[in-house]
Formats: sequence, C-alpha cells, structure tokens
Amino acid sequence: MRYYIGLDNGGTATKAAVFDEQGRELGTCGIATKAITPKPGFVERDMEEMWDANCAVLRGALEKTGIDPADVAGVGISGHGKGLYLWGKDGKPARNGIISTDNRAYRYPLEWKANGVEEMAFHRSLQHIMACQPTALLAWLRDNEPENYANIRWVFECKDYIRFRLTGEAKAEITDYSGSGLMNLWTVNFDDALLDMYGIPEVKDALPPLCQATEICGYVTEEAAAKCGLKAGTPVIGGMFDINACAIAAGVTDPTKVCMIAGTWSINEYIRREAVVDGRVQMNSCFALPGYYLIEESSPTSAGNFEWFIRELLPELKEKEKAAGGSIYDLVDRWVEEIPPTEFVPLFLPFLMASNVHPNAKACFLGMSVSHTRAHLARSIFEGITFCHRYHYERLMNTRAEAPEVIRLAGGAARAKVWAQMFADVMNTPVQTLEADETGALGCAIAVAAATGAYRSLDEAIEKMTVFSEVMQPDPEAVKVYEKKYQLYKKALVSLDGLWDDMQALVEGA
Repeated sequence: MRYYIGLDNGGTATKAAVFDEQGRELGTCGIATKAITPKPGFVERDMEEMWDANCAVLRGALEKTGIDPADVAGVGISGHGKGLYLWGKDGKPARNGIISTDNRAYRYPLEWKANGVEEMAFHRSLQHIMACQPTALLAWLRDNEPENYANIRWVFECKDYIRFRLTGEAKAEITDYSGSGLMNLWTVNFDDALLDMYGIPEVKDALPPLCQATEICGYVTEEAAAKCGLKAGTPVIGGMFDINACAIAAGVTDPTKVCMIAGTWSINEYIRREAVVDGRVQMNSCFALPGYYLIEESSPTSAGNFEWFIRELLPELKEKEKAAGGSIYDLVDRWVEEIPPTEFVPLFLPFLMASNVHPNAKACFLGMSVSHTRAHLARSIFEGITFCHRYHYERLMNTRAEAPEVIRLAGGAARAKVWAQMFADVMNTPVQTLEADETGALGCAIAVAAATGAYRSLDEAIEKMTVFSEVMQPDPEAVKVYEKKYQLYKKALVSLDGLWDDMQALVEGA
C-alpha cells in the first residue's frame, strides 16, 4: 500500500494528514500556530519554530497511523498565500516570517493607488495590491528594516520555505507566487518592470526558480529525515497555495462550481479559462489545473473571528465541555440552531484581523441590548462572517454570465450543518460540503498521487479521492430574512466608513 501526506501551514494551525489512494484520511496531527504580535497590525511567526512544528506534525501523523515511512509515496505542502518568509544570505531566516493577516504595510497600497502605480501594475499582475502581499511587505522592509532587506537570499512564500527546509532546494511554486504581485500573469514569470514600479528591484536575484504544483521539486534530505521521521529520498512536489489545495479537494475542475473556504481568510473563488482583466475582482492567479485562472475574492475576515470568540469569551465553557467529553463547537452549533433566523441579533463586522471594505476597519457588534446572550453573539458572528463572504461572492458573480450550480464549502463553517445551511440561504445557492476534515492537506495528497503515478492525471485523482455531502438547498423563507439582514449589514458598512481613519490615528497614538 502506498500513502500520501499532505502538510498544511495555515494562519492558525500546522497540520499533517495521511491519506490512501481512495482519499481516506487515515490519521492527522496538528499544532496551533504561535503568532507573534509585537505591535497592532503586526502578525509574525518564528521561522525556526515553524520548521520544528512541521517536523513535529509529520512525526505525529506517522506515529498515529503506524505506517512505515518507506510506504509514503510523496509529500505535498500547502500554505497560506501572501505574507513573507525570508531566508538570509547568512544561511538562516533573515527575520520572523510575516503571516498573511499582517497589516503593517497598509499605507503602500493606498499610496500606489493614489499615484497610479497600482493601475500600471494591474496590467501585468492582473491583481489589486494588498497590504499583506510580498510587494507591499518588501517595500515596508526596505524602508523600515534596511539591514534585513539587504540580507535577503531567498524570498519565500509560506509553504515554499517549508519545502526548502525539507529538500534543500529553493523553488517558487507558480500558484502561490502568481498571487504575490511579483509575477506577470501574461508571461507567467517574474517581471522586472513590476519590481521597478514597487521600488524593490534589489530582490530580483532573490526570487527562486519557478516550478509547477504537481512537479517533483526535490527529495527529503538526510538531515530533514532525521528530524521529521520521513524516509530520506521521499519525493516532495511543488505543492500549492492553500486556496488551490482546497479547490482541488472540493472537486473544482470547471467553472460551474464555486469554492468557499471559511478559515482564517474568507476565500471565494472559481476557475475559468480567461482572466478577468477589467479590475472587477481583487485577484487573478494561476490555478493548479493547467490552462485555468483562479478568480479570487478574499480577505482575512472569516472563521478566525469565531476562533477568537471561543478563545476569549468562552474559555471556561470550552474546558467544561472538554472535561465532559464534549466539544465547545457542538455546543455553539446548538446555540445558533436554537435561535431562528427571524430573531434579531447584533450585526457583527468580522474585522478582527483586517477588512474587505476599508484598510483600517475594526470589528464590532452593532445593536446589542441587555436581552442578548453569548448565544445571540454566537449567531451574530456566524451571520456576520457569512455576510462578509456574500460581499465577496457578489463581486465574483458580476464576472459571470451564469450562477454556479453549487458552492463547495470548506473550512470551519463546513463542519457545522447549521452554518453550512446559512451559507446556502445567504448566498441563495445550493451548498455541498466535503467529507474531509483537512481539506488543504487532502488537496495536496491528491496532487501527490497524480505526480507519483497512482493516477494518470490530476483530474482522475480528484475523481477517485473526493467525496461530498448531500446538496443543501436554500430555504426560500430564510433567504428572504437573510436578504433584509444583509442589506442592513451593507448599510452599516457605509455608515461607519468615515470613522476608521480617525480610530486608526488613536491606535497609532497620533
């Protein structure tokens, strides 16, 4: 028997999962991501600790399943896109990694939009600039940490750094780097003109050679094997941007399906043969299936807000449920289910980490009264996150002639039937969930199975290794209720728009 390992480096957790040729998840191991927040808007990660965590979950998954490392056919790695992970000329991390929820460089996209740089860059990159992209973060580093900027040997994305540590080979996998702002999507290559526009031409030689998602890009070294438990010589594929991995696991192989991922980020995406070149969507990038662009609307505004709610407002209940053999998530799901959609709960703006409407917008509950309980706040968080996904979904729908047949839902919301049904009602579109806990890891395992010859193509591997739930249809009455709530949500966004810059001035002590 041959096995396939998917390694997923998300914004909140690092996970490894072992799969067989039918896509069955045989065992997993995960560790919470240790985020470092030295200042408001700064979110970092110790890169050595990150490597140690990846080794620990690989060892843990192998031990849980009891499989012989010699039977592992290969490893695929996914990771959060954007952010910045730098390897220094001195042979070690140049500084802490920067996670994709970081907002320190928010001024750069604003300046580039005002002076015309963004418009010029869009004609080559086919994406609007975000504060968490390497483009803005490298410019920030140039201006604020010149010694670290001068020490850059390799500019890595999250998962490419881990592949480098596993194999010793520096490579830039296309799905990830095509969302970095550094690539010309017409030529599918790095672009000197873009680097000049951003004022960062010095990093040209620090951009690794490009590779494909399903290409074998190296083999586990003896040194890495001793640390992570894999056999030296195990193939490691290019892997992919985690939103590609989730779309692969969700069976998104044509434009009739939309993939939504409710994780740290609100990811909303579909694929098509032609890029959207008129600026109506946030980002085009290269998809793992050759010949397709991934059309993306996203922001760090999704289920990470719910995790904050659990961690900060329900810690004693979490421990109580755990001691009783239960789950805080099951308890909250029951709370939400017991409150009907028709009942008013506060509007929640899910902007704890960043926003999709204003660079300085902050999270809040609007409309709280003394009658509201933590259960009401839980429902308001579910609703607010779902409304934020719809905000992106509407922008995607403006680029399509036809509505999708189905939304394939992954991430935290997919694990709760009440929340998945809410997605169907709010989007007024049928929803399916994946029969897999670790979606990103499964997508990578599927790619490994194709790359190592278990299947003739990525399409065939997807067909053989994915299983989905029954389709959830929108409830017509709930659709009407949520439509009214969503319109109020949008009105609140407009009403508060003039507040955020003044609030940010106070945050920064101005």
